[in-house]
Amino acid sequence: MSRSKCLIVGVLMTAATAVILLAMGRIPICDCGYVLFWTPASDVAGSSQHIADWYTPSHIIHGFLFYWALWLLFGKYTVCERALGAIFIEASWEVLENSPWIIDRYREATIAVGYTGDSVLNSVFDIIWMLLGFVFAWRMPVWVTILVGIAFELLALWVIRDNLTLNVLMLVYPVEAIKLWQGG
Repeated sequence: MSRSKCLIVGVLMTAATAVILLAMGRIPICDCGYVLFWTPASDVAGSSQHIADWYTPSHIIHGFLFYWALWLLFGKYTVCERALGAIFIEASWEVLENSPWIIDRYREATIAVGYTGDSVLNSVFDIIWMLLGFVFAWRMPVWVTILVGIAFELLALWVIRDNLTLNVLMLVYPVEAIKLWQGG
């Protein structure tokens, strides 16, 4: 598949995700009525509503992981085709993540008591951030990608007491001591 066709398919997949999320009743942008590039840690209500926030590094790490997994499983395909696979996985997660089941799970098992799900804008940018992570992992040496991933995890842990590792753990197997620690 040519790069231009790949780009068109990727844009269409992302647009289809936005349409699905809107059909699910997700809000297009933050209820606040404006769009920010970055939501600071202190703006808990704005988290997952704007272009980027402290969970953005997790989506970039998704890109690292998807690049490696798809390279291992589908190395004979072009990087463009594997990127479409990564977009499909991330888009599927965005739809699942914004389902009532996962939203309720976040509320029950994590410190995200008031979590209402992502805005469509945030979900679309989560896909874009993942794709940037995918491209980074494709272009950079493995050791650099690993160091950046570790740095992202540690920085998010330090700033918001959460990261991809804890997010997955708390969704799959909640640990009360971690939940208490995250709550400060």
